[in-house]
Amino acid sequence: MNARALGLVIGLCVLASPAAAQELRPFEPGSMAKITSARAGKPFVLALWSLQCAHCPQELALFGGVLKKHPGLDLVLVSTDTPDQGAAISAALSRHGLGRAEAWVFADTFTERLQQEIDRRWHGELPRTYFHNADGSVRAVSGRLAMGEVMRWIEQQNRGIGKTK
Repeated sequence: MNARALGLVIGLCVLASPAAAQELRPFEPGSMAKITSARAGKPFVLALWSLQCAHCPQELALFGGVLKKHPGLDLVLVSTDTPDQGAAISAALSRHGLGRAEAWVFADTFTERLQQEIDRRWHGELPRTYFHNADGSVRAVSGRLAMGEVMRWIEQQNRGIGKTK
């Protein structure tokens, strides 16, 4: 077996192993509607980030810490990178303890269309977080979050219908 074939076999074994990178769903037109309709009446957090974003690693670390304390939190992560960066995206999420979070990656080169689908007032600044309440209301935050801000939102949701434990 030549070196190239051996490399392909090893690569396929890694992808098939249980420790393989998490599934990155393609975020394309219609994805936001799927995300919100699947969670109708339930609170969740939608966090947008990128490998190129200077403050996103701290944001990912924050969410990793929150999930340790509140594993029931419904966290949806959307990378604004491209699918060909999937290995780096998965590695970043794993490094921050987010390997089990629902993860998406922009799959349309016309990113403005995807941005508009998420929020017509969003112009691409990162990190960007959306706190979706059980009653359907949404609060958007641009820039880095503080742990206290996230914990207050979780406490508010725990007092309401959708519990995040």
